[in-house]
Amino acid sequence: MLRASAAAELAGVPTSSLVCEGFLGQAATTAVGLGMPNLAVAPVPGHVDTQAADVLERNVVEVTLPAVIENLVSPRPEAVEVADPERTEVVFTGSFEEVNRLYYENGWSDGLPIVPPTIEAVEEFLSYTDLDADHSFGPLLPDNRAATVWSVAVNGVMAGCRPEYLPVLLAIVEGLADPAYGVEHSGNTPGADTLITVNGPIATQLGFNCEQGVLRDGFQANTSVGRFLRLYLRNVAGFLPWQTDKATYGNTWRVAMAENEAALAKMGWEPQSADFGFAPGDNAVTISRYTGGGVVTSVFGSTPEEMVDYLADGLAKIGGWEYVFTIGVAGGTYRPLLLLSPVLAETIAKAGWSRADLKRALWEKARIPAWQFEHYLGHWTNLVPGRRSLEDFVNMRRAPKVYAESADPERLVPVCTEAEHISIAVTGDPLRTNAYVFAHNGMLGFPVAKKVRLPDDWEAKLAAARNR
Repeated sequence: MLRASAAAELAGVPTSSLVCEGFLGQAATTAVGLGMPNLAVAPVPGHVDTQAADVLERNVVEVTLPAVIENLVSPRPEAVEVADPERTEVVFTGSFEEVNRLYYENGWSDGLPIVPPTIEAVEEFLSYTDLDADHSFGPLLPDNRAATVWSVAVNGVMAGCRPEYLPVLLAIVEGLADPAYGVEHSGNTPGADTLITVNGPIATQLGFNCEQGVLRDGFQANTSVGRFLRLYLRNVAGFLPWQTDKATYGNTWRVAMAENEAALAKMGWEPQSADFGFAPGDNAVTISRYTGGGVVTSVFGSTPEEMVDYLADGLAKIGGWEYVFTIGVAGGTYRPLLLLSPVLAETIAKAGWSRADLKRALWEKARIPAWQFEHYLGHWTNLVPGRRSLEDFVNMRRAPKVYAESADPERLVPVCTEAEHISIAVTGDPLRTNAYVFAHNGMLGFPVAKKVRLPDDWEAKLAAARNR
């Protein structure tokens, strides 16, 4: 709404944006990022979803409407913008403890100690890229700040990354700046968090864990790179708790994940990055935002047919309201992720199944009753107004025909519109028969993948880093 108001104001049309009480802080910060820190807002007390019609009407008449009128007839106060420091400007000198106190008090850290980003430390990071320090991947909302190579190095230092991780960090930020990813939704209410997947030889070269405990901290590459992303969203994009980061509950940042490239090569399967046009052996980073996940433990069977029902059940059960991204809100954008341990993937591959074969089988099996799907759309939530049936969406050509093959409310319908929309990665303890499923946040964090660009003298630099 504020982006629409900003466009109207630029056209000379005065506005007043209606904002629920719990989002007033976010509105103020977002307005600053849009370059209009004095955008007028009118508060709506409480939350409209939990108010009876008479209470909502009284709140709007007594509080919201007077604020709208005042905003439209009165001049707005002049706004004062605070400029960021220059790139190499030293803003503070002190002890480790003093630096960390300063960063915490200014909201520049995640509450854990940070590594002070001295100019010398940042410049060491910059030696691992051929890009100029001022090179920008684009502006990041809500603060509209440029995502520069320099800022990537600064936050990489702070997160505890090693300098040689920089090419991976740059690929991550290039993904954040891709409009398809939708970085502006990083602080949305469900509190989804981004998962980073690393593919290619770079994962082994940098020491990313791809085996037991792959989603757990304890490995410098996985842990520090995952922490970097959250720090970057905070310090550059501008997602701050109680302001623009409005996650109702939220999650701790996720460690970065690597696929098991050796297992993939042994099976002849493509990596997850192949879904985005990359070939086996390409260094690539995939980012996508997931609302949550759950383990599918003790998968049993010696054939794909014996395993697929259980895996599909996990895919269907982990989702819920997220199915509005299958049909309804930005339909066709739901991308659940299935992690397979190598022993499960190898068993499936030995039977002659490809990743595409497994995706198709999962799509056929991962289904829920039509009535339940419709309840997620508009009975249990108000995410799709009007409580439309699946047949309505098919008739409007906003859903595939498979969702209206009959009028039976008990008919089973797929949780995503196409088999190709199911993402698969092979990682985790090589000899455990477990899988893991992530529910996706749809177009509010659409998956993108970017190439990891290495400097011309990468091998020499990597060898030097190993001896450091």
